[in-house]
Amino acid sequence: MSSLDDYKELLENLEPESIALLKNAWPDATKVFSPRGLDNYVKGASALRNLGRGRGLVDTWIDETPQVAREVGEDVISDLATASLSLTSKTSSAVIELILATAPTAAKRLGDAQLFQNYLQFLNSLIAQAPRGIRPMLDKLDVLFGQLTLGGLRRWAMWGAHAHRTNYEEQAKYFGLESKESLAILQKERKGTLFVDVQRRINMYLRALWARDFFMKPTSGDFETREGYKPFIENYLIHLPDAFDNYGDIPGSEIYRAAAAHAAAHLVETKQPISAEGLNPMQMAVISVIEDARVEALTMRRFPGLRQVWAALHNATPEMDTSIGDYLNRLARALLDPDYQDDDPWVEKGRHLFAQASDTLSNHQISWEIGVQLAHNIRNKNIPFNPRTDQLNAPYLDDNRYFWEFEEFDLNKSLTAGYEAPKQVRKYVSVMELANEVEVETAGDDAQEIWVMGTEFFPYEDNGVSYNEKEGKEPVSPPFHYAEWDYQIQLERPTWVTVQEKRAKLGDIQCIDEIATQYKREISRMKFLLDAMQPQGVRRIRKLEDGDEIDTNAAIHAMIDIRMGLQPDPRIMMRSVRKVRDISVLVLLDLSESTNDKVAGQKFTVLDLTREATVLLANAIDKIGDPFAIHGFCSDGRHDVEYYRYKDFEQPYTEIPKGRLAGMTGQLSTRMGAAVRHASHYLKIQKSSKKLLLVITDGEPADVDVRDPQYLRHDTKKAVEEATRSGVITYCMSLDPRADQYVSRIFGARNYMVVDHVERLPEKLPALYAGLTR
Repeated sequence: MSSLDDYKELLENLEPESIALLKNAWPDATKVFSPRGLDNYVKGASALRNLGRGRGLVDTWIDETPQVAREVGEDVISDLATASLSLTSKTSSAVIELILATAPTAAKRLGDAQLFQNYLQFLNSLIAQAPRGIRPMLDKLDVLFGQLTLGGLRRWAMWGAHAHRTNYEEQAKYFGLESKESLAILQKERKGTLFVDVQRRINMYLRALWARDFFMKPTSGDFETREGYKPFIENYLIHLPDAFDNYGDIPGSEIYRAAAAHAAAHLVETKQPISAEGLNPMQMAVISVIEDARVEALTMRRFPGLRQVWAALHNATPEMDTSIGDYLNRLARALLDPDYQDDDPWVEKGRHLFAQASDTLSNHQISWEIGVQLAHNIRNKNIPFNPRTDQLNAPYLDDNRYFWEFEEFDLNKSLTAGYEAPKQVRKYVSVMELANEVEVETAGDDAQEIWVMGTEFFPYEDNGVSYNEKEGKEPVSPPFHYAEWDYQIQLERPTWVTVQEKRAKLGDIQCIDEIATQYKREISRMKFLLDAMQPQGVRRIRKLEDGDEIDTNAAIHAMIDIRMGLQPDPRIMMRSVRKVRDISVLVLLDLSESTNDKVAGQKFTVLDLTREATVLLANAIDKIGDPFAIHGFCSDGRHDVEYYRYKDFEQPYTEIPKGRLAGMTGQLSTRMGAAVRHASHYLKIQKSSKKLLLVITDGEPADVDVRDPQYLRHDTKKAVEEATRSGVITYCMSLDPRADQYVSRIFGARNYMVVDHVERLPEKLPALYAGLTR
């Protein structure tokens, strides 16, 4: 067990009273924290003391932090310390002390590390908008969290911040729950039942039924809207909304009971996933209804009373016949409730097929067979199917992502989900240590300890091929999280987008050489332009009044003027200046699915043209000698913005970058704001005085999870503004003929070019670069 004596150096600046308090708290802290957590705990106390804001901050940290770790885990402690330190420039030490004092309350009511981190970000945003409201709100935090989710608290607080932005007296009353409008907004945002209030009871309920533990986590789906997420199962953990409103006369606690039991039924009765290969969305929707009914039927054989719990939340009636969703809800109720009467032939056929299969329900394949047959029959109703709206409306049902075969299914993991595995350790060793150690051949990516060398490891028989090349795996880059601007609420969504760096595939380098041959005339034509842009060494600037040395010719002319009685030119000095180009350039390519479209009237695609233009530009920049990088991006929703680095700044333009450009492909969508932020991140690291981000795209920002076309446009505009404030010049070359309608609002009136004739891109791009970097 770690001893307090191990941290003597960190404790030297603490006051005696604080050290005595820490000694009293230490036995309990060692039970809560791991060695790493104890290190963060003590370092946090020392850092707060170094602020010089008094002993109160330190003592509150020592007292309250272990309680926070006990509720949501020790990983949030470093976030709490960082938030406290960053707030010192925005508010008083008394407010920070109050934040620390109420942190255990927030942690207990939120019950999840991610939600607690979102809470800290919310406080940081609120202090900037309602500085006089933060203290009265924290005084009432227990009352507020007793009635609101984190999303509800945020909306309630933002309403008050905007309504009383300049009236500090009313602001304090609002956040102290002393005004009528404050209580009215609180009632509007209030939820029926909070997850944290029923979690313990639901856990005991599931354990009593199945004699095993199930692990549940709250989701913050209601962070921006009142609807919230549907329940779902991910990584074999049950995720439930952080609050449920009452459903008619049924209280939220009963919905939690039904949702948890339904999700547990999936975990227990799903032995194998269902293949989604070759299925269309309608077939998948019908199969989901049958699979829900299958796991519920198997569960009700053991626990008949669950039928009443689930059936009470189905409200479909025979009169509902306007959409496919109506029929799906009628079928779901018919399969669950034997007392429900529905004479529709399609619903009756579903009931009949399901009853026939009662002896084979343990086989998940029956859901596939019945679902495909019913999906074929429902087409006779000639009603269009919309996967976004035609969904089951019973509030307890999950989104069924769990049983579809989109990823490898592991039954053992499903049985042990929630039990924390030992953390993987990466150990850097020497050649002799690695050579003398016995390799565990059965170890995989989940090994408890991984040994890493700083160089490649070659076998004893020197055949020039290393173990790294034959068997090794390059480590995947950690994800990068960026905020995203929501123009409707005029606020940033913190850590909203995830950028995943992917390794670019190599292609046939011969196509790159063919491009150089094809555009040989353009390359020759640009030779003189490029030569003129190269550094010219030392240049003399003449005709200066103040310089480094006398310009002999100018001095002689001045003496002649004096002898002739004329006014001499006083500019007889000159200065020698070393002419050096100091610029870094990053070319960012849009690699969305639309780049695979063929150019009108041509046999080649937009992607082919983009590759050709990029190769010509790379040749041009390489000749000049400017440091440059070539990156690309595409996206599949906010959680997966794929980012490819074809060439980095420090990397020479040789066969490897050329091979990566040859293997470039187009896929998915265009979440441009996140890509611009990530590209700006790499440009900021460069030490050049001028930094240029050149974006090449064939369309406007768009993504699969965004319906509002203005949303990503405004976010990209915000990303460009952020880059400009960081000293990065952003320029867009658009291949979309309609781009004039939006690109100027995103990049600025003088920072874009629309290429009307796409086939001219290869010759225009290098010329544009020459103009931008003169």
